[in-house]
Amino acid sequence: MGEAAVDRGGRAGGVGLSTVRDAAFDVFRRRDLTTLFSNPGSTEVPFLTGLPEDLDFVLGLHEGAVVSMASGYALARRRPSLVLLHTTAGLGNAVNAIATCRANRTPVVILVGQQDRRHIAFEPFLSGRFEGLAGDYPVWVDQPLRAQSVPGAIERAYHEAETRRGPALVIVPMSDWAEEAGEPHETAAADRVLRAAACDDASVAALAVLIDRAERPALVAGARMDTDERWDALVALAERLGCAVYQEAFSGQAGFPQDHPQWAGLLPFDRTRLRDTLDPYDTVVAFGAPVFRQNPYHVGPFTHGPTTLAVVSDDADEVHRSRAELAVLAAPELVARALAERVRERPRPEGRLFEPPAPPPDAPPLKAAHVLQALGDRLAEDTVVVEECPSNQVELTLRIPARRPLGFVSAAMGGLGWGLSASAGLRLGLPERPVVAILGDGATVFGVQGLWGAARYGAGVLYVVLKNGGYRIMDQLAARQGGAPAWPSFDVDIAAMARGLGCDATAIGDVAQLHATLDDVVPGLPERASPLLLEITVEPDSV
Repeated sequence: MGEAAVDRGGRAGGVGLSTVRDAAFDVFRRRDLTTLFSNPGSTEVPFLTGLPEDLDFVLGLHEGAVVSMASGYALARRRPSLVLLHTTAGLGNAVNAIATCRANRTPVVILVGQQDRRHIAFEPFLSGRFEGLAGDYPVWVDQPLRAQSVPGAIERAYHEAETRRGPALVIVPMSDWAEEAGEPHETAAADRVLRAAACDDASVAALAVLIDRAERPALVAGARMDTDERWDALVALAERLGCAVYQEAFSGQAGFPQDHPQWAGLLPFDRTRLRDTLDPYDTVVAFGAPVFRQNPYHVGPFTHGPTTLAVVSDDADEVHRSRAELAVLAAPELVARALAERVRERPRPEGRLFEPPAPPPDAPPLKAAHVLQALGDRLAEDTVVVEECPSNQVELTLRIPARRPLGFVSAAMGGLGWGLSASAGLRLGLPERPVVAILGDGATVFGVQGLWGAARYGAGVLYVVLKNGGYRIMDQLAARQGGAPAWPSFDVDIAAMARGLGCDATAIGDVAQLHATLDDVVPGLPERASPLLLEITVEPDSV
């Protein structure tokens, strides 16, 4: 993968741009960072006042919503997006979303405002102490030593975010924007970065030997496989082997078409059930996923017997921490393609390996399963489904299979509040595809400010809120511990909150109203230009 670049700064006759601010705008244009997601403060006023008309400013009412929307936009366009945050308060409020960007491998360039460089030594009001504030979640952080280094730092952050697939931060004192720009030859960033996707014959040969000696191989698909090219490559290998393909647990995206006959379902997220699921196989190879991501901890190994485990990924961290006999750091789609041409062909299974669950019993009571089944029966193949309903995540995947890349998107970090605004960013970046966010009521309250942004900028997302009156996943975990939860249930009028933020909303309480509303709304989702929230009261699932 590579990127094109024009002459740095678009300069003519050696004439430099007048200010650091102007030079930064030039970087934005050159790198297609012309949509700026922000919740600014006073330290950002010098930068934002009189913003050029070719730059689009997108306001979020909370920094978590800002970064989440930007990350959805980056996922949709598969390239970095741009964020501007306000000093310590802004960066601190955004940390949950920044951590989710890292876990979801989402490239985002984040500028953080700082007090005037000329009196930072006195720790003036609104000065920030940023070191470590976002933990280790940013893939790169820079505080330029002089104003003239800021444009190059932004360009470097773009490269870092794109290469390392995560959030890259640049901290900029407010006085720097008005300083005279430096000369082009002082910019410490490449004009053009080419990223060679590669695999070598020795690695493919080692994997081929491992697979060919297996009697019962299986594959695991991870979030890093969620592109058309990578889906096609893994499908080719799976069909060559005639083997089962599982989706990794806690995945942020789907790595294999879940309507394919060889899709076998979700890999269990606990070792006890994982061992049982993998017991029929003597070799398991994970593509674009570690071996294995689990929660909660259970005693014992990942497998019952001497099952051979291998991993193929272009993420060095995934490769290095995997408990595998063979780990290959390479472009997984190229490895899968090469293996499909090299390993011995085996018969494909007769029929489907995964059978979706039967429709739920007739309502009442109306339960989450009724809502998910109704959506699964109606949503188009190209729908982007964003999940943030932890207690119903598994059932959602089983009833609404991902049939296209980005058909399933979730917060891989596990923190609540990301999905609502990420959905809006996905819709802004993919206006040709329907976007449906399926959220719990607890998750919605965490990120509810994002509804204002979705309404303000015309993100036509259908928000489906499963209102069970509490944090049901927490209740279920407490029951497994053998006790009662310390936290209460809650009843929040989410439809009213949505309307107060400018988003149309409808409250639904029975299956007839649910079906009628979906029949009316779903066909128009591709053209929808404003968000709609459906608050659906469901009976909590049993613990």
